[in-house]
Amino acid sequence: MKRLKIGMFMDSFYPDINGVILVMENLLRCMSEYADVTLVVPKTGSEEDDKNYPFQIIRIDSVPLLNTGYNLGMVDLEYSKLKKKFKNIDFDIVHIHSPFALGRLGVRVARDKNIPVIATMHTRWEFEFKKYLKSNHIAKFCVKHLIKTYNKCDACIALNKALMNVYKDYGYTGSFKLINNGTDLEIVKDKKKAVQLVNDTYHLNKDDTVLLFVGRIISIKNIFFILDTLQELKQRGVSFKMLFVGSGPDYNQLKKRIEDYHMTEDVIMTGKVMDRELLKAIYYRATLFLFPSLFDSSSLVQIEAASQETPTIFIEGSVTSDTVENNVNGFTEKEDVQLFADRIEEILSNEELYKKVQQGAKNDLARSWKDISKETYQFYLEMIESYQNKN
Repeated sequence: MKRLKIGMFMDSFYPDINGVILVMENLLRCMSEYADVTLVVPKTGSEEDDKNYPFQIIRIDSVPLLNTGYNLGMVDLEYSKLKKKFKNIDFDIVHIHSPFALGRLGVRVARDKNIPVIATMHTRWEFEFKKYLKSNHIAKFCVKHLIKTYNKCDACIALNKALMNVYKDYGYTGSFKLINNGTDLEIVKDKKKAVQLVNDTYHLNKDDTVLLFVGRIISIKNIFFILDTLQELKQRGVSFKMLFVGSGPDYNQLKKRIEDYHMTEDVIMTGKVMDRELLKAIYYRATLFLFPSLFDSSSLVQIEAASQETPTIFIEGSVTSDTVENNVNGFTEKEDVQLFADRIEEILSNEELYKKVQQGAKNDLARSWKDISKETYQFYLEMIESYQNKN
């Protein structure tokens, strides 16, 4: 396999943390074994940590964006200087992971070097813009502007078929390549030890039924819908322990509502869990992963849960549930508290169905990042050949 020189561009990186950063890091780590990969991201003051990665990192001057947690790369004002920085780097292909300043820089670098540029579509942008801008009209305008960057690419990777339709609605007119996300988690080796670790850490009894959410504690993930469903289950006399794993802007609001619902004995907020062995054990200890997000496109957490033989229940028709077949490798239900509670009760009481879906989730959804990176690399080779044949 030819050893390519790959430029990957993204508008955030550690110490920030989000799903896209995790996707990108896993791809880079895997590809660095058989390619020369360079990551281009904004400066955040954490450059010393960059030496610990098996790939080169170039940081671009940036300024913080208020109330977002992101940095804006100073690209347009300094492009002549940046052009010189990339002049002697012989990329074979550029891969961008966002349509903002660093994504646009990636497109310009590719065009200057006359090489192909592809993008991965990760995000349903209208949700993000509506949250921060509080206006549907302005959100649509911003999405229309962002889609121009994707339309300048030679092709785009979509994480599932539903996301393809979302971006077509946004105005994307180019070609797609379907490549799902993966996971770095392997099934726990010592299952009894993993269960005991979680029980001891969060003071659970061995017979507790554990429900789980992992992700940003933010309203667009439908976390309050989860809590309303849990309240309904408790009122019906269903016994459970719910773990909310993560942090985010609505953490305190969720904590307050848990207290208002008198559910502090039933619901545990763990905060962010950075220990991957503990997180893996949490996934394994859980009976059911609750993920009613309408915002996510193809979340890593649902794949991580599947890798530990824990199936997920989604909102019927959600984009992130597109890779799941109901009652085969996952569960779906309408966005209705009563119906969602009904479905959870059914799942917990039907052992035969549960075991079937549990195994289906592990077999169908838990692909490794090594496999995903090789599939992506093969797509690079195909795009380079196609681009050279056209030019």
